[in-house]
Amino acid sequence: MRHAVVVHCVKDVPGDRPAPAGTVMAAYLTRDDVRDCLVHPGGLRIEQLPAGTRIGTSAVRRVAQLALHWPNLVPVAIRGNANSRLAKLDAGETYDALLFAVSGLQRIEQADRITQPIDVDMMVPAVGSGTLVLQCRDDDTSTRDLAASLSDPRTWQETVAERTMLHILQGNCHSPIAALARTEPDGRLGLRARVISLDGKTVLDVHEWAADPITLGTSVAAALLRQGARDLLDLPAHGSA
Repeated sequence: MRHAVVVHCVKDVPGDRPAPAGTVMAAYLTRDDVRDCLVHPGGLRIEQLPAGTRIGTSAVRRVAQLALHWPNLVPVAIRGNANSRLAKLDAGETYDALLFAVSGLQRIEQADRITQPIDVDMMVPAVGSGTLVLQCRDDDTSTRDLAASLSDPRTWQETVAERTMLHILQGNCHSPIAALARTEPDGRLGLRARVISLDGKTVLDVHEWAADPITLGTSVAAALLRQGARDLLDLPAHGSA
């Protein structure tokens, strides 16, 4: 039998459809920094940027939270990988600053480009932010067991809570959904989640605690749906998380 493992950034794994039949998410690696960050050539912080500053991002989650907290800034759609985006910024193309995931820049050894990590209370992260997952065939027990030995229990429960909520909302990387689960010192699991209109004028915000990640994710999703999340999520949106 041939052994194979696929590595995914959890935030890029859709929540509105199941994993391919016959595969399993065998390990959730210890979570990296979950924050978003600003990259600005002049070293300014996001609150220092003048009105009209063009912010390169195609993530609807970030666009919505920019509109909520910094409505004077102008999001500009951008494509390409992190290195190509940085090159375009250095060339002075189209935008004045960029938003990235801190962990993404760390993984490509570009963390020195970070001007400001943004507090998670202002820019709630993407579901699964900072987490890498190992996927393999369900029937490949030796690979499953080896991968499982690398899994971090705390990351698993936090990610499962966030992903459960995302699955129930049928969200994906084009949805204005943000969430962050955290394990409290007393062992309880907390989950904060937001669904935000792209203009930032409607914000659904839920924060709950529970001992079980699936129960928690289900409860938070239900609370968001009661607040009207379905109506916001059914609006057209384009971009990535």
